[in-house]
Amino acid sequence: MTSEKKVIDLTEAASFRIKEMQEHNEEQGSYLRVLVHGGGCSGLSYGMNFDFNYDEAQDFIDEQHGIKILVSREDAPIVMGTKIDYKQSLMGGGFTIDNPNAIASCGCGTSFRTAKVTGNPEVCE
Repeated sequence: MTSEKKVIDLTEAASFRIKEMQEHNEEQGSYLRVLVHGGGCSGLSYGMNFDFNYDEAQDFIDEQHGIKILVSREDAPIVMGTKIDYKQSLMGGGFTIDNPNAIASCGCGTSFRTAKVTGNPEVCE
C-alpha cells in the first residue's frame, strides 16, 4: 500500500511511539493523518491525528514501519519530504518535524511557512 509519491518520511522511533498511542487510545488499525492548519506564529501549523477514513480522490497514502499515513492532496505540496521523528530524553519525549519546504518557523517548532504558502500568522505571546 504505497502512494504515488513519498510525502512523509516516518522514522522507526516515531512509528513505535505512534503504535503505542494507537493501542493506548484503542485506535489500532487507524491511519496517521498528517495535516496543515492555518495559524500559529509563522502562519501554518502541523497537526497529526488518527483517522479511519481514507478518500482515494483526496488523500495520498503510504505505509512505513507498519503505520499507514494519510496526507491530503491539498497539504502534500506543503509537507513533501517532511521527516517525522520521535526523540526521548531525560526531560521527556516528543515528535520532531523537519520540513525541507519551510523557510521560516517559530520557536515552538510546530508553526512554519513556505515560500509559496504563508498562511495567517497569529500574534505569539
